[in-house]
Amino acid sequence: MRRPVLGACVVGFALFALIGCSPAPVAEANREPDVPTVAAVKAIREDLGREVSLNGEFRPYQEVELHAKVAGYLKSITVDVGDRVHAGQVIATLEIPEMVDEAAQALAAKRRAEAEVVRARTDLARAETAHQNSHQILARLEQVAKSRPNLIAMQEIDDARTRDQLAEGQIDTAKAAIAAAEQQVHASAASEERVKTMNSYARITVPFAGVVTKRYADPGAMIQQGTASSSQAIPLVRISDISRLRMVLNVPESAVSSIRVGSSMTIRVDALNKSYQGKVARFADRLQDATRTMETQIDVDNPRSELKPGMYATAVLSLDRHAAALSIPVQAVFLVKNAPHVYKLDAQNRIVDTEIRVGMETPERVEVVSGIGEGETVVTGGRSQVRPGQVVKPKMGGR
Repeated sequence: MRRPVLGACVVGFALFALIGCSPAPVAEANREPDVPTVAAVKAIREDLGREVSLNGEFRPYQEVELHAKVAGYLKSITVDVGDRVHAGQVIATLEIPEMVDEAAQALAAKRRAEAEVVRARTDLARAETAHQNSHQILARLEQVAKSRPNLIAMQEIDDARTRDQLAEGQIDTAKAAIAAAEQQVHASAASEERVKTMNSYARITVPFAGVVTKRYADPGAMIQQGTASSSQAIPLVRISDISRLRMVLNVPESAVSSIRVGSSMTIRVDALNKSYQGKVARFADRLQDATRTMETQIDVDNPRSELKPGMYATAVLSLDRHAAALSIPVQAVFLVKNAPHVYKLDAQNRIVDTEIRVGMETPERVEVVSGIGEGETVVTGGRSQVRPGQVVKPKMGGR
């Protein structure tokens, strides 16, 4: 009686095992293998450039502190901080009382010298008349002595000749007096011109167009002449030409060879969130011993006065440029025994470990000289999860 029951149980268990377990191997056999996804890009041609960013400060193109050329009291000043001025504009006048007296003295000395010239010329005319008379008397006496010898004593003829020679000497003396008086006139005129020039210095004028960035004195202040010691000489104002600015850079030794006069640079001003164009105008052509840098100046036009002296900015210096270079992202390159390699994808998206030769390198891109061609795909991310020969699914990026 027990055998049929035991047989039924065995058959039931076998059927349960067949029904419950047989689908698993079938599903496992039909499942597709997992294909990893990796970030990838195509090699493209583009212009590559090596650049260096340098910080610098804007300075006025021209700047001067105006000093008085003569000492005096500040009578008036017509400008203040922020005022625009033009070249030749009178911005202040000095009061110099003693200058009026010196001008009067110089004029009187000139007139006195001119009067001396008139007197000397009168003396010359008188001497020439006296010489003419004495010469005529001598000539008559000599003629009479020839026609009627022994009529006139030789002493009288000698006296006449002496008077004639003295009169001739007086002519020379009068001519010398005229020359001396004329020289005195020239000296007096020069003295008068000097006083006029010194008097003109009482008006302070602007040497170039710009803006007043500092005012040091008020009316009534005693102003020393600019040649006085620095502790005494006080400037009146400071004038800055800001229509064009100088950006001063300290270029490192590694980039000095790339500096050329006339080279264009892009200048970023973070305070204004704007960029400007400038050109290398001049450089020191010598490295500073302490910093191993070379001072370089870039001229930047500032017609709307947006830029202010003292602002900081960043200049981008182009060190080298390759046009239409084949490039890939730096993330795609890795080293194998110090040789650059990439994971390239073939037509079946299979990874091929490929050695390449690189050229220019920028912070984001690498120039590929050989190893891959334009349009070929390289892996840029997830490289540690894959291996050469493995089929992957590329997820293409922008660059």
